[in-house]
Formats: sequence, C-alpha cells, structure tokens
Amino acid sequence: MIILIAPEKDVEHEVKILHQLFEAGLTHYHLRKPFKGYEEHSAYLNAIDEQYHNRIVVHYFHELLNEFNLKGVHLQEQSRIDLKNRLNEYVESFRSKGKTVSSSFHEPQVLEQCKETFDYHLLSPVFSSISKTGYEGRGFDVNHIDRTIIGMGGINESTIEETLKLGFKGIGVLGGVWNAENPLESFNKIKNVFNVSVHS
Repeated sequence: MIILIAPEKDVEHEVKILHQLFEAGLTHYHLRKPFKGYEEHSAYLNAIDEQYHNRIVVHYFHELLNEFNLKGVHLQEQSRIDLKNRLNEYVESFRSKGKTVSSSFHEPQVLEQCKETFDYHLLSPVFSSISKTGYEGRGFDVNHIDRTIIGMGGINESTIEETLKLGFKGIGVLGGVWNAENPLESFNKIKNVFNVSVHS
C-alpha cells in the first residue's frame, strides 16, 4: 500500500499532477490541507475528476463525506485523543457506511496499546523527513505488532526496502513525490521499487 499525502501548501498545477498520479495507479490520497477551510476543501475536491473521489481520504472536515463519495477519513493524533470514550462510536459511524478509518501515531507503544484497530495506522518518522526540517528519523521496528502499519517520514525509493524490513506493510510519501522535479516520474519509481521489494 502506497499512501500519498497532499502538500500542505498548494503546488503549481497540483490537481493536474494529481490526475496523472491517479492514472498511474495511486489508490490512497490523503487530503491534508491544514490551511484550507471547508469551502476550500470542497472546491479542491470539485476540481478533481469524480471517478477518483473513492481514492481520497480526508484529514479535516470529515463531514465532507456527506457531500462527496470519498474513500474514508483520517484521525490526526490529537483528534483521536480528544475523542476519548467516543472513539469507537465515531469510527463505527464511518465503517458502517463502508468507509476506511485510519489514524496517525508517533510512538509504536501507543499504537500497540490503542484499543481501537484502524484500517491502517500511520507511524512517523521512520527516517528523517524530506518535507519537514529537523524531523529526525527513529527507525522504528514494528515486526512484533500485528497491525497494518504504514511507515512515514523520509520515504523515497532508496529507503523503501529498509522500511519493509522493519515490519511496515506500506509506505506514506509526501516530500519524496511533491518535492521532486517531476512528481509523476518520482511516484512511478517509488511504486516500482515498492512492488519489487514487496515480492522479493
């Protein structure tokens, strides 16, 4: 599983590039735009061809799923903590509609102890971040945790194999694609290396 996270600040020709990435086989796009409001999220989704909406997971404004046929929702770490006892009920409200629910973690033991099992769990930073300076990688080994865990932080074609050896079932990419000179070419390289590494 390869998850692409949206760039926080809009990139030139972003939606056009995104369509190319979907055509190239992107199945999980995490729409994470902390500086956009509800209306701007709506406008962004409306700019994307409807046939790809079922590959998009939203981080903010989960109520967008009432308007758009999206893949699912993602809970940031703080949102998950804030839900406290209502977490299970919240997760089920989306699952019952056939939507995916994922969440972010920054400590393997917190992930392991979380009572709620998500469709997949993002754990970061595995390696030093490409998109955030000073975000040092921690090389988490999750082979002992029986959950679908996606490694994030510093993922590009040269770190994929190591990520999978550490027990991750998939990778989350941001800077490795969006900071590249040619995002589509970079995504294709990452996808090819990932597919080879998974089957080797």
